Amino acid sequence: MRRVMSLTILAAAILATGCTRVETGEVGVRVGFDKQIKPGELMPGSFNQVLIGDVLTFPVKDVNVTIENMTPVAKDNSTMKDIDMVVVYNINPNEVSELYATKNRAFHTEYKGDVYLMYNYVVQNARNAMYKAARKYDALDMADNREEMETYIREEIARNLSEEKLDGSVTISQVLIRNITPADSVVDSANALVRAKNEYKQKEVEVQTAKKEAERMNALANQSQSSIAYMQAQAALNISEGIKNGKVQTIVVPANFNALMLNK
Repeated sequence: MRRVMSLTILAAAILATGCTRVETGEVGVRVGFDKQIKPGELMPGSFNQVLIGDVLTFPVKDVNVTIENMTPVAKDNSTMKDIDMVVVYNINPNEVSELYATKNRAFHTEYKGDVYLMYNYVVQNARNAMYKAARKYDALDMADNREEMETYIREEIARNLSEEKLDGSVTISQVLIRNITPADSVVDSANALVRAKNEYKQKEVEVQTAKKEAERMNALANQSQSSIAYMQAQAALNISEGIKNGKVQTIVVPANFNALMLNK
Protein backbone atom coordinates (compact mmCIF):
# COMPACT_ATOMS: atom_id res chain seq x y z
CA MET A 1 0.00 0.00 0.00
CA ARG A 2 2.80 2.34 0.96
CA ARG A 3 4.58 1.50 -2.31
CA VAL A 4 1.48 2.40 -4.31
CA MET A 5 1.20 5.70 -2.46
CA SER A 6 4.87 6.41 -3.04
CA LEU A 7 4.51 5.74 -6.75
CA THR A 8 1.45 7.97 -6.87
CA ILE A 9 3.31 10.79 -5.14
CA LEU A 10 6.27 10.30 -7.46
CA ALA A 11 4.03 10.39 -10.50
CA ALA A 12 2.37 13.56 -9.26
CA ALA A 13 5.77 15.13 -8.67
CA ILE A 14 6.89 14.17 -12.17
CA LEU A 15 3.66 15.54 -13.59
CA ALA A 16 4.14 18.80 -11.71
CA THR A 17 7.82 19.31 -12.47
CA GLY A 18 8.41 17.29 -15.64
CA CYS A 19 5.46 18.33 -17.82
CA THR A 20 4.43 21.45 -19.64
CA ARG A 21 1.06 22.46 -20.96
CA VAL A 22 0.49 24.05 -24.35
CA GLU A 23 -1.74 27.06 -23.76
CA THR A 24 -4.67 28.27 -25.84
CA GLY A 25 -3.51 30.18 -28.90
CA GLU A 26 -0.20 28.31 -28.98
CA VAL A 27 1.16 25.22 -30.67
CA GLY A 28 4.00 23.11 -29.29
CA VAL A 29 6.87 21.28 -30.96
CA ARG A 30 8.94 18.59 -29.30
CA VAL A 31 12.72 18.81 -29.34
CA GLY A 32 14.51 15.54 -28.67
CA PHE A 33 17.49 15.08 -26.36
CA ASP A 34 19.56 15.15 -29.56
CA LYS A 35 18.24 18.71 -30.26
CA GLN A 36 16.37 17.50 -33.32
CA ILE A 37 12.87 18.80 -34.10
CA LYS A 38 10.31 16.04 -33.98
CA PRO A 39 7.64 16.01 -36.70
CA GLY A 40 4.10 16.95 -35.80
CA GLU A 41 2.58 19.59 -33.59
CA LEU A 42 1.45 19.53 -29.98
CA MET A 43 -2.02 21.06 -29.82
CA PRO A 44 -3.35 23.57 -27.26
CA GLY A 45 -4.39 22.05 -23.93
CA SER A 46 -2.05 19.05 -24.14
CA PHE A 47 0.39 18.12 -21.35
CA ASN A 48 3.82 16.99 -22.53
CA GLN A 49 6.77 15.62 -20.57
CA VAL A 50 10.01 17.56 -20.62
CA LEU A 51 12.18 15.25 -18.54
CA ILE A 52 13.68 13.92 -21.75
CA GLY A 53 14.02 16.58 -24.40
CA ASP A 54 12.03 19.79 -24.40
CA VAL A 55 8.86 21.38 -25.74
CA LEU A 56 8.90 24.71 -27.54
CA THR A 57 5.72 26.75 -27.70
CA PHE A 58 4.76 29.07 -30.56
CA PRO A 59 1.98 31.70 -30.45
CA VAL A 60 0.06 31.27 -33.69
CA LYS A 61 -3.06 33.41 -33.33
CA ASP A 62 -3.20 37.18 -33.89
CA VAL A 63 0.48 37.92 -33.46
CA ASN A 64 0.99 41.69 -33.30
CA VAL A 65 4.00 43.25 -35.00
CA THR A 66 4.61 46.87 -34.00
CA ILE A 67 6.85 48.87 -36.33
CA GLU A 68 7.75 52.42 -35.28
CA ASN A 69 9.92 55.36 -36.29
CA MET A 70 9.79 54.73 -40.03
CA THR A 71 10.93 57.64 -42.21
CA PRO A 72 9.97 56.82 -45.82
CA VAL A 73 10.25 59.26 -48.72
CA ALA A 74 6.97 60.62 -50.08
CA LYS A 75 6.01 61.19 -53.71
CA ASP A 76 7.05 64.85 -53.41
CA ASN A 77 10.55 63.68 -52.31
CA SER A 78 10.11 64.91 -48.74
CA THR A 79 11.18 62.56 -45.94
CA MET A 80 8.44 61.77 -43.45
CA LYS A 81 9.19 62.60 -39.83
CA ASP A 82 7.56 59.48 -38.39
CA ILE A 83 5.19 56.66 -39.39
CA ASP A 84 4.08 53.89 -37.01
CA MET A 85 1.97 50.84 -37.82
CA VAL A 86 0.83 47.48 -36.51
CA VAL A 87 0.63 44.29 -38.56
CA VAL A 88 -1.38 41.33 -37.28
CA TYR A 89 -0.64 37.86 -38.66
CA ASN A 90 -1.52 34.23 -37.96
CA ILE A 91 0.44 31.02 -38.34
CA ASN A 92 -1.18 27.85 -39.70
CA PRO A 93 -1.02 25.48 -36.67
CA ASN A 94 -0.26 22.53 -38.95
CA GLU A 95 2.82 24.26 -40.39
CA VAL A 96 4.55 25.15 -37.12
CA SER A 97 7.01 22.25 -37.03
CA GLU A 98 7.91 22.67 -40.71
CA LEU A 99 8.47 26.42 -40.40
CA TYR A 100 10.67 26.11 -37.35
CA ALA A 101 12.69 23.21 -38.71
CA THR A 102 13.28 24.47 -42.24
CA LYS A 103 13.27 28.28 -42.20
CA ASN A 104 16.20 30.46 -41.29
CA ARG A 105 16.20 31.10 -37.55
CA ALA A 106 16.72 34.79 -38.29
CA PHE A 107 13.12 34.83 -39.55
CA HIS A 108 11.87 34.14 -36.01
CA THR A 109 12.21 35.89 -32.65
CA GLU A 110 11.93 34.76 -29.03
CA TYR A 111 10.20 36.59 -26.20
CA LYS A 112 9.58 35.36 -22.65
CA GLY A 113 10.11 31.73 -23.53
CA ASP A 114 7.90 31.71 -26.63
CA VAL A 115 9.16 31.60 -30.21
CA TYR A 116 7.31 33.90 -32.58
CA LEU A 117 7.55 32.22 -35.95
CA MET A 118 8.27 34.44 -38.98
CA TYR A 119 8.09 37.58 -36.83
CA ASN A 120 11.26 39.19 -38.22
CA TYR A 121 10.28 38.13 -41.72
CA VAL A 122 6.93 39.93 -41.41
CA VAL A 123 8.65 43.01 -39.93
CA GLN A 124 11.01 43.30 -42.90
CA ASN A 125 8.28 42.76 -45.48
CA ALA A 126 5.99 45.25 -43.75
CA ARG A 127 8.70 47.92 -43.69
CA ASN A 128 9.46 47.42 -47.38
CA ALA A 129 5.76 47.60 -48.24
CA MET A 130 5.37 50.83 -46.26
CA TYR A 131 8.28 52.48 -48.06
CA LYS A 132 6.71 51.51 -51.40
CA ALA A 133 3.29 52.76 -50.35
CA ALA A 134 4.67 56.12 -49.19
CA ARG A 135 6.10 56.76 -52.66
CA LYS A 136 2.58 56.82 -54.08
CA TYR A 137 1.41 59.90 -52.12
CA ASP A 138 2.56 63.41 -51.30
CA ALA A 139 3.46 63.89 -47.65
CA LEU A 140 0.36 65.92 -46.82
CA ASP A 141 -1.94 63.48 -48.66
CA MET A 142 -0.98 60.33 -46.77
CA ALA A 143 -3.28 60.85 -43.80
CA ASP A 144 -6.27 61.20 -46.13
CA ASN A 145 -5.27 57.98 -47.92
CA ARG A 146 -4.52 55.92 -44.83
CA GLU A 147 -6.96 53.12 -45.67
CA GLU A 148 -5.64 52.78 -49.24
CA MET A 149 -2.09 52.55 -47.87
CA GLU A 150 -3.10 49.86 -45.37
CA THR A 151 -4.72 47.81 -48.13
CA TYR A 152 -1.68 48.16 -50.37
CA ILE A 153 0.71 47.09 -47.59
CA ARG A 154 -1.39 44.04 -46.70
CA GLU A 155 -1.59 42.98 -50.34
CA GLU A 156 2.13 43.58 -50.88
CA ILE A 157 3.09 41.37 -47.94
CA ALA A 158 0.64 38.70 -49.09
CA ARG A 159 2.16 38.81 -52.57
CA ASN A 160 5.65 38.26 -51.16
CA LEU A 161 4.41 35.36 -49.03
CA SER A 162 2.86 33.78 -52.12
CA GLU A 163 6.08 34.15 -54.09
CA GLU A 164 7.97 32.43 -51.25
CA LYS A 165 5.35 29.63 -51.08
CA LEU A 166 4.44 30.77 -47.58
CA ASP A 167 0.86 31.88 -48.22
CA GLY A 168 -0.43 28.61 -46.76
CA SER A 169 1.67 29.05 -43.63
CA VAL A 170 1.39 32.75 -42.77
CA THR A 171 -1.72 34.92 -43.13
CA ILE A 172 -1.78 38.71 -42.78
CA SER A 173 -5.11 39.58 -41.14
CA GLN A 174 -4.75 43.31 -40.53
CA VAL A 175 -2.55 46.34 -41.17
CA LEU A 176 -3.16 49.45 -39.08
CA ILE A 177 -1.24 52.70 -39.61
CA ARG A 178 -1.33 54.40 -36.22
CA ASN A 179 0.62 57.57 -36.93
CA ILE A 180 1.57 59.65 -39.98
CA THR A 181 3.70 62.73 -39.32
CA PRO A 182 5.18 64.79 -42.20
CA ALA A 183 8.48 66.62 -41.86
CA ASP A 184 8.37 69.92 -39.94
CA SER A 185 9.50 71.83 -43.04
CA VAL A 186 6.57 70.43 -45.03
CA VAL A 187 4.09 71.41 -42.31
CA ASP A 188 5.61 74.91 -42.07
CA SER A 189 5.40 75.38 -45.84
CA ALA A 190 1.79 74.21 -45.87
CA ASN A 191 0.89 76.61 -43.06
CA ALA A 192 2.62 79.48 -44.87
CA LEU A 193 0.69 78.67 -48.05
CA VAL A 194 -2.59 78.64 -46.14
CA ARG A 195 -1.79 82.01 -44.56
CA ALA A 196 -0.89 83.48 -47.97
CA LYS A 197 -4.15 82.21 -49.48
CA ASN A 198 -6.14 83.61 -46.58
CA GLU A 199 -4.43 86.99 -46.90
CA TYR A 200 -5.10 87.01 -50.64
CA LYS A 201 -8.75 86.22 -50.07
CA GLN A 202 -8.92 88.98 -47.46
CA LYS A 203 -7.49 91.50 -49.91
CA GLU A 204 -9.97 90.35 -52.55
CA VAL A 205 -12.77 90.97 -50.08
CA GLU A 206 -11.39 94.42 -49.30
CA VAL A 207 -11.14 95.32 -53.00
CA GLN A 208 -14.66 94.10 -53.68
CA THR A 209 -15.93 96.03 -50.66
CA ALA A 210 -14.25 99.23 -51.82
CA LYS A 211 -15.62 98.74 -55.33
CA LYS A 212 -19.14 98.27 -54.04
CA GLU A 213 -18.82 101.35 -51.84
CA ALA A 214 -17.64 103.46 -54.82
CA GLU A 215 -20.57 102.21 -56.86
CA ARG A 216 -22.94 103.06 -54.03
CA MET A 217 -21.58 106.60 -53.64
CA ASN A 218 -21.75 107.18 -57.40
CA ALA A 219 -25.33 106.00 -57.44
CA LEU A 220 -26.19 108.32 -54.56
CA ALA A 221 -24.57 111.27 -56.37
CA ASN A 222 -26.54 110.58 -59.55
CA GLN A 223 -29.69 110.16 -57.56
CA SER A 224 -29.06 113.47 -55.74
CA GLN A 225 -28.60 115.37 -59.01
CA SER A 226 -31.76 113.84 -60.41
CA SER A 227 -33.65 114.76 -57.26
CA ILE A 228 -32.56 118.43 -57.39
CA ALA A 229 -33.50 118.70 -61.07
CA TYR A 230 -36.85 117.11 -60.31
CA MET A 231 -37.51 119.48 -57.43
CA GLN A 232 -36.63 122.52 -59.57
CA ALA A 233 -38.90 121.36 -62.37
CA GLN A 234 -41.70 120.65 -59.89
CA ALA A 235 -41.36 124.12 -58.36
CA ALA A 236 -41.49 125.79 -61.76
CA LEU A 237 -44.59 123.77 -62.60
CA ASN A 238 -46.27 124.75 -59.35
CA ILE A 239 -45.54 128.48 -59.99
CA SER A 240 -46.85 128.20 -63.52
CA GLU A 241 -50.04 126.59 -62.30
CA GLY A 242 -50.44 129.22 -59.65
CA ILE A 243 -50.07 132.08 -62.12
CA LYS A 244 -52.48 130.41 -64.47
CA ASN A 245 -55.07 130.09 -61.75
CA GLY A 246 -54.55 133.68 -60.59
CA LYS A 247 -53.16 132.63 -57.22
CA VAL A 248 -49.79 134.24 -57.79
CA GLN A 249 -49.16 137.94 -58.52
CA THR A 250 -46.71 138.36 -61.33
CA ILE A 251 -43.96 140.89 -60.78
CA VAL A 252 -41.75 141.71 -63.71
CA VAL A 253 -38.21 142.45 -62.57
CA PRO A 254 -35.96 144.12 -65.09
CA ALA A 255 -32.72 142.41 -65.91
CA ASN A 256 -30.82 145.45 -64.70
CA PHE A 257 -32.85 145.82 -61.55
CA ASN A 258 -29.76 145.91 -59.31
CA ALA A 259 -28.21 148.59 -61.48
CA LEU A 260 -31.35 150.76 -61.31
CA MET A 261 -31.37 150.59 -57.54
CA LEU A 262 -27.76 151.71 -57.41
CA ASN A 263 -28.36 154.74 -59.73
CA LYS A 264 -31.33 155.98 -57.82
